[in-house]
Amino acid sequence: MGFRFDLLLFMIALLSVPVLSDRILSKVDRRIDLTTQAVRITSTLKVENAGSDLVSEVLLAFPDDQAKHLAYLTATNNEGKGKAKSSSVSFPVDVVRPKGMPPSLTFYSVSLPKGLGKGDSLTLEVLAVFAHALQPFPERITQADIQLVVFYETAHYLSPYAVKVQSLSVKLPDARIESFSKIENTKIHGSEIKYGPYENLPPFSYSPIAVHFEANQPFAIAQQLIRGIEISHWGNVQVTEHYNLVHGGAQSKGEFSRLDYQARPHVRGASAIRHLVAKLPPRAHFIYYRDEIGNISTSKLWGDPKKTELVIEPRYPMFGGWRTAFTIGYGLPLQDFLFHSEGKRCLNISFGSPINEVVIDTLIVKVVLPEGSTDISVSAPFPVKQGQETKFSHLDVVGRSVIVLEKTNVVPEHNQHFQVYYKFSSLSMFREPLMLISGFFFLFVACIIYMHADLSISKSSPSYLAKLQWYEVQAGVPQVRNIFDRCLTAHDKLEASLRDLSRTGDVQACKASRKAVDNLLKDLSKDLKPLLVSLQSSPQAAQILPKVEELIAKERELQEKLMVKHSTVVDSYEKKLSGREIENRVALQQQKITALRQEVDDLLDFIDEI
Repeated sequence: MGFRFDLLLFMIALLSVPVLSDRILSKVDRRIDLTTQAVRITSTLKVENAGSDLVSEVLLAFPDDQAKHLAYLTATNNEGKGKAKSSSVSFPVDVVRPKGMPPSLTFYSVSLPKGLGKGDSLTLEVLAVFAHALQPFPERITQADIQLVVFYETAHYLSPYAVKVQSLSVKLPDARIESFSKIENTKIHGSEIKYGPYENLPPFSYSPIAVHFEANQPFAIAQQLIRGIEISHWGNVQVTEHYNLVHGGAQSKGEFSRLDYQARPHVRGASAIRHLVAKLPPRAHFIYYRDEIGNISTSKLWGDPKKTELVIEPRYPMFGGWRTAFTIGYGLPLQDFLFHSEGKRCLNISFGSPINEVVIDTLIVKVVLPEGSTDISVSAPFPVKQGQETKFSHLDVVGRSVIVLEKTNVVPEHNQHFQVYYKFSSLSMFREPLMLISGFFFLFVACIIYMHADLSISKSSPSYLAKLQWYEVQAGVPQVRNIFDRCLTAHDKLEASLRDLSRTGDVQACKASRKAVDNLLKDLSKDLKPLLVSLQSSPQAAQILPKVEELIAKERELQEKLMVKHSTVVDSYEKKLSGREIENRVALQQQKITALRQEVDDLLDFIDEI
């Protein structure tokens, strides 16, 4: 909103602006509502045709910096007062580029269906809603500070037509005003500032004003909202809404103290977002509220026959610049939103968010139609970007048509109903149940055939004999592994006898241990021979036999090295050599033993995998 009036003045002064003398505004009454983050400007314009030609349009002018924040614009007739007031009729409004007009202005044309003849007049009521029009000032505040914002406007109505009489009132959230522009005919009454009346204003007249005031209402901005609406002709409309929410007010600085916030939440967190209220349709059911972590239990649900309200509390109070993401979902009765119209089915449902406090930067609405829907069309009360996708779900064959509607700068005024028309055969509803029934039927038939069929393999067939041989190999491998485990245990006992020798010096006991290990290893070698012969005679053992033979060779080499080491150590103790001399004599042998032991372990691991 804070456009540069000095720049606008400079540009207008340089241009030769044509005067539209055939139209004048005999009275202009503007009301600016700053009680929420969405700025609403309601202008009542009495348009008179002072020329001789028929007037079919009225131009509305907005500075470019202001127009880029324009989210919603509507113009209706406003004739009569009180009970005599006629029902309002909206006029078409389109963006135009009139020749000879200032390039720094954006113009909208309000089309008059009947037109104005010479001397006729018409009263228009123009509602303009702006998003991101309030600028936090200062831009960064602490937890204890109040939030101040500034709003820029012109006290004179900016128009290409001359204005006879005009007035302006600015409604603020409360009477705590930091500062405001004081010009001619300025009055303040509590939380309302009035400018005017001003008379006989020329075209493009302006008078810049600024209002700096306290605004602690939540600045909840959904940077992106994706609404999924899925239709099931079995009686339900499922709505899922994914929010990417940010507090768009003054950025929070410094540390956050939850203790201070809980003790005085309206002082130590006056501008924080504590909760949001989603106003759902009256018969909404199966309602949930969750985020990436899971279900959020701080929500509250209220309902009666006329409405359903979901009070959403984030996991933490949101200060300026803080973000969160969450999802709400609910089901709706199909009969409340789907109707028949001219041979088609018509979905009539709201477009915007059920949370009125939220301003949405980008809103994407995805309507998922049942599979088999054809001849699809959309009717929306305002311009939207349209697209179409295909979604596959359970038991879908060709996929479901998805209508994608996208709009930016969405405010609560956009929460109007839109319609999706399509054709759908009732017989298509039974496609998926028939697929399930057919699937189970063929499954049962297959089971019956399997139970009655003789699928056994002949005991004389090569495949059966090969399988028996493989079972024999599988049974023999654990026995081989067990023998080698006992061999390694014997090796460990031999090493343990050397450790006992170094501790006690008892050579005879060490020799006795050596003899016992020798006998044990000879017995294990005898047990291994029949298993090895069995593996050598089986063709199915071709993969594992080379590794077993290599393992036998490595184990025997390891035995020999251990025996040599044992003899060397015992001989050294008999010669009464020092411990250092004994270590030097067996160092090379110990290295070879360690390497062989590692190779044996690797071969055992390989056999285990097979």
